[in-house]
Amino acid sequence: MNRVAGLALFFTGVGIVIGLIAPDCLVLALVAACCLLAGYHLFCC
Repeated sequence: MNRVAGLALFFTGVGIVIGLIAPDCLVLALVAACCLLAGYHLFCC
């Protein structure tokens, strides 16, 4: 189950990063980074 949640969080972060062509909002960039890190950690560990 952790792998599925990790995969979902990782690709949510990827989608947010793709949506950020020019990062106008620092909070959104931090949320994307947190999603990517949490997803990678849950998927790989």
